[in-house]
Amino acid sequence: MISKSVLSFDVFGTLVDVRRGSYPVFESILSDCSRPDIDVRDFWERWETHNIARYWQPYRPYKDICALSLADTFRDFDVAANPQLIERYFAAFPSFTIFPDVAATLAKLSGRYRMAVVSNIDDALLAATPLPDVFSIICTAERAKGYKPDGTLFRFLVEKAGVPISDILHSGQSQFTDMVGGKPLGLTIAWINRRGVPLDPKVPAPDFTFPDIASLVPLLVSG
Repeated sequence: MISKSVLSFDVFGTLVDVRRGSYPVFESILSDCSRPDIDVRDFWERWETHNIARYWQPYRPYKDICALSLADTFRDFDVAANPQLIERYFAAFPSFTIFPDVAATLAKLSGRYRMAVVSNIDDALLAATPLPDVFSIICTAERAKGYKPDGTLFRFLVEKAGVPISDILHSGQSQFTDMVGGKPLGLTIAWINRRGVPLDPKVPAPDFTFPDIASLVPLLVSG
């Protein structure tokens, strides 16, 4: 077991199955652009790569980043279309679902720890996302005026938590935002590697690696 007082969680890909929830949206966009031949998973991952690159730039709202990144991805795949089609993605947030292990795990942990969400997102989109009501510390890119990978959002977390960084365990799925942003600050990171992807050699190693958040329980709860 480890001793912590605050547990923080990435949301999309860690608690919420954002890929499964948004693939149909991107399939509809590609279909309407007469490009159903493009693999939606390849398209989605390229779009997310552009998003992450923009997180390093001066702050702009997540919605703006998504639209700009969609325009880039359209160019990458030689698609002629309006990037404002990204509005379909934003409209889908209320229909996103949590992973099967999330509700029970968060209910168990929230009785023992202060709980935080740390998300590269706008407030309105987080509010539209169906999440268990267990979080007392809300950290979004909109509130921090910055994103995870350069450490801005994690410094905001430490400020709002009001505890030493050594008292926080952060759990997240993105090695390129959660680990790259958190480990250089000294944050303890549990990599929630639900997809079983390899660790990029340029990414700081996490303190723990788990296939889901249910695996956190033996680390944090005795008995």
